[in-house]
Amino acid sequence: MAMTGAMSAAISGMKTHMQALNVVGNNIANVNTPGYKSQRITFKESIYNTLNAGSAGTDTVGGTNPQQIGYGCGVGTIDLDMSSGDLTSTGRALDCTIKGDGFFLVGDKNTNIDSADAVKGLTLTRVGNFDIKDGYLVDGQGNVVYGFLTSAVTNPAENDGEAGTAVGDISTALVPIRLPMRSSAADTLGEAVYVGVDADGTNIDPTENVDGFINYENLSIDANGKIICTNADTNEEVVVGYIALGTVDNPGGVLHTDGPYYTAGDAAGGITLSAPNSAVRGYLNNGRIQANGETDPDTMLLSGSGTGIMTSFLEGSGTDLATEFSNMIIYQRGYQANTRIITVTDSMLEELVNIKR
Repeated sequence: MAMTGAMSAAISGMKTHMQALNVVGNNIANVNTPGYKSQRITFKESIYNTLNAGSAGTDTVGGTNPQQIGYGCGVGTIDLDMSSGDLTSTGRALDCTIKGDGFFLVGDKNTNIDSADAVKGLTLTRVGNFDIKDGYLVDGQGNVVYGFLTSAVTNPAENDGEAGTAVGDISTALVPIRLPMRSSAADTLGEAVYVGVDADGTNIDPTENVDGFINYENLSIDANGKIICTNADTNEEVVVGYIALGTVDNPGGVLHTDGPYYTAGDAAGGITLSAPNSAVRGYLNNGRIQANGETDPDTMLLSGSGTGIMTSFLEGSGTDLATEFSNMIIYQRGYQANTRIITVTDSMLEELVNIKR
C-alpha cells in the first residue's frame, strides 16, 4: 500500500532523531570532562521513489517537473567541534593545556619513530594531566608522553636558530620523555647522565656507570614545554627535554578512541610536529645532513611555528549546556512528530481494512 511509505519515512525519522538524542546525551554526560570535544549531528534526506522523471517542453506544450516521494531521513554527519575549550585552573605544576590547535603525543615506551607513518601510530590527546612515574613523563592513564630529550652528543638540532654543538643540546629524535640517568661512577656520583644519539639519529640510553634515574626535586614545565627539575644529589638544574605537539591537516577528521584519545586516520591528513613556541627546530631523528652533505629527504622537519602551552591548567569540556538543552527539545519534538505519523497511518490502514464491514 502506498501509504505505508509514510510509515517507513516516520520510522527512519524516529531512528535518526534517536541518534541525535544519543549525541546530545553524550555531550551532556561529558559536561565536566576535561578536554572533551562536543559533537554535532546533521540530518540528510533518504532515498526517493521517482514517479515521473519530468520532461522538457515542446513546440506545443510546456515541460513537466519530476515527481518524487521521499522515504524519510538519515544521519548526514556527526562532527567534532575541535575549537579550544575554557581553561580550568588545577594548581598542579605538571598540568598542561595547549593554547590553540594541536595535540600531545602519547604512546608506549618502545615505539620506534622512524617515519611519518610511525608518528601517525602515536595517540593524540588534548588532556595534559601529566606526572612522573617510574622515571617517565606519563598522562593520567599511564601513557608515556613523547618529546625531545637533552642529549650528551653533538647533534643537528636547531634550537634558537643555531645548530647544536655541545653537551646539553636538545636532540630532535622524537622519543618517550624520561629523566636522565643517575651516574654511579665514583667521580661523578649522582650527576645526570644524558641520552646519546646513534648513527641513525635515534636516542639511546647510557648503559655503563648508571644507576636508574636521577633523584629529582621541583619538577616543572614552562610555556615552551621545557621540563626542568633540580638534581636532588647535586642541587644542579636539569633540563630534561621538551614536550612535542602534533597538528593535523584536518582536526575534525581525527578518530575518537577510548577516553580522551584520538588517532590520526586518513581523514585527518598528515601530522606536523613542533615544540611549543618553536622552542626546538630541526629534522627529526637528527638526520638533517647526509654523508654527501645533502638534506636527507626521508627525515621529517620539525615545524618552525608551534603554539604555546599553559601550565597548572587543563582544558575544560566543550559542551555548551544551553545549546544541548535546546537541541534536546527540538529532537524530542521531532521524534514525537514522527510517532504521530505512524499513529495516523495506522488509523488510515484500519479504516481501509474496515471497508468490507
